[in-house]
Parts: sequence; C-alpha cells; structure tokens
Amino acid sequence: MKVINILNTSIHNLSMRETIQIVDNTISEGKQLHHVVVNAGKIVAMQNDLKLRQSVNQSDLINADGQAVVWASKVLGKPLKERVAGIDLMVNLVQLAHQKNYKIFFFGAQEEVVKKIVNIYSDQFSPNIIAGYRNGFFKKEEEQSIARVIGESGANILFVAISSPTKENFLYENKGLLQKVNFVMGVGGSFDVIAGKVKRAPIWMQKVGLEWFYRFAQEPNRMWRRYLIGNSKFIGLVIKEVLSKN
Repeated sequence: MKVINILNTSIHNLSMRETIQIVDNTISEGKQLHHVVVNAGKIVAMQNDLKLRQSVNQSDLINADGQAVVWASKVLGKPLKERVAGIDLMVNLVQLAHQKNYKIFFFGAQEEVVKKIVNIYSDQFSPNIIAGYRNGFFKKEEEQSIARVIGESGANILFVAISSPTKENFLYENKGLLQKVNFVMGVGGSFDVIAGKVKRAPIWMQKVGLEWFYRFAQEPNRMWRRYLIGNSKFIGLVIKEVLSKN
C-alpha cells in the first residue's frame, strides 16, 4: 500500500473499493487491522497533540475522510485517489458483514442511539451480524474492562463512534485487548447520522467539499470552533507547506 505523507500525517492512497477488499482479506485470513480516517480538523490537532499523532500514524490503515484532505494532497503534489469517508466505509462494511457472516460490535454514542443502530441493522440485514453494543459514556478506568468485553465478544469488526482524540487513543492503547477483533475503526458521529439524529449533507455538497458546512448549519453553537477555526488553520498549514517548497 502506497503511503503519502501530508502535514505530519501518513495516508494510504486507496480507493473505497480497494479499502473494502483489504478489510475483507484481513478478516478472512484471521489477521487484525487497525483503521483510522483523517480530516482537516484531525490533521490540525495532530500538529500539537503528539499522542494523537502517534495513535493515528501507527495505525495499519489510514484513509482520507475529508474532501479538504484530498484537495490538499493535490495542491501539495501528492494526489490521493479519492475520499474514503468513514461513514460510507462503515455502511459498506455492514453490508459485507451480512454477505460474509461477519459479526460487528457497535461502541459509542448515546444509549438510545446505539440501540437504534443495532435495531436498524438487525431489521435491514439480520441480528446475526450483531456481536454486541455499548454506549460511549465511560470513565478512563473503565476502558480496559470495556476493551476486554469487546475482545471476547466474537466480533470480527468494531465500530467506535466517539469523538477525537478519545477514540483514536482508546483503540491504540487497548490494541492488545482487542487483538481477537479483526478490524477496528473509529467512525465519529456516524451512529447519529444512521440513527437519524443528525442529517447528512446532500451528495452534491459532499462532492464539492461542503459537507462540513451542512453539519455546521445544523449545530452552529457546537460546531463553529471545529469547522470555522479548524478549517482556517488547515488552509494556513497547506499554504505554509507550499511556500516552504518555493
């Protein structure tokens, strides 16, 4: 897998189709793959949060979730094939689990949200794909016991719907306890979207890189700092990198 380095961040240059195939191969061969996605905000945070940078860069598979990251890769002369959005990868992998009889553990979000996710996918596919679930509210000292339960659940796939950097650090620090789970992945706010709590941007907005604005418009008080300040910092980092090469 070809790796591209952008702003202290390693990213695998893969399409969605290629990523799904790698995950399927990993599960069928009984191996483990630690996956993470990066967007503009996460890359900005990684510049100063060295623990987060380590958790991300030492993952086995890193996809570009944000369209801004794909844009930056082209500007910096290291073009990525395409955006591999975490929520789209998750949806594809749930379907794969149904086709291949894989089991999934859903971890994160509020109790009513994660329960709804389990009910939605049980109805859409089959309860047989569910290895277990748990909400995303816990104390630091509970992390190992949670990881142990997930590791012994029989899950082939783990989706963690918790905000950054908690999910990245949880997966990195508890990799040993999760070694029986073939594929582990942080999915951020994807459970809220699938459960209908938050609406996703129309396809055209996703394609032109305006999905962040759609999310901001829904929750401006909570999202303004992440998107307006975070995106501005990201653009500044890209410009600085371009100028340093000239």
